[in-house]
Amino acid sequence: MAPVRIDAVEMEKGKDDQIIVGMANFTVKTCDDLFRAVLSAVPGVKVAAAMNEAAPKLVRVTGNDRRLEELASKNALAIGASHAFVLMMNGAYPINVMDKVRNVPGVCTILGATANPCQVVVGKTKLGNAILGFVDGNRVEAVEDEEGRRQRRELVVKIGYPLG
Repeated sequence: MAPVRIDAVEMEKGKDDQIIVGMANFTVKTCDDLFRAVLSAVPGVKVAAAMNEAAPKLVRVTGNDRRLEELASKNALAIGASHAFVLMMNGAYPINVMDKVRNVPGVCTILGATANPCQVVVGKTKLGNAILGFVDGNRVEAVEDEEGRRQRRELVVKIGYPLG
């Protein structure tokens, strides 16, 4: 049995950037499809899509913001898993684009979407890398109390998503 090394790969992002990490196929087309999907969901958003292609072993990237293109490419390369994609956004929240991203024909799964510090858990074998998981933010340590629930519901209403 061949050994597997497991690493936690830090995703680099700016303070106000959002990141979405997932898996897809047909890299030469899907990279551009991901970019178009985000643009169609939120006009004016700054976005970059980077996707790892198994052959010829490189990162494809499409974007409308050079800084986000560099971050998306750097994060995708650090993950190193074929068919992994990284979307970097500024000016939109993942909730605004998730349906469009999921509906891109090549998308297999979305592993995480956040503005929090995050890591991608990567397994490394003789053949290559695989995404094993996504660590989003910090460890949870308590259950919400009534005051926390009130504050959460006020925030949700403020950003346009009331309970009922």
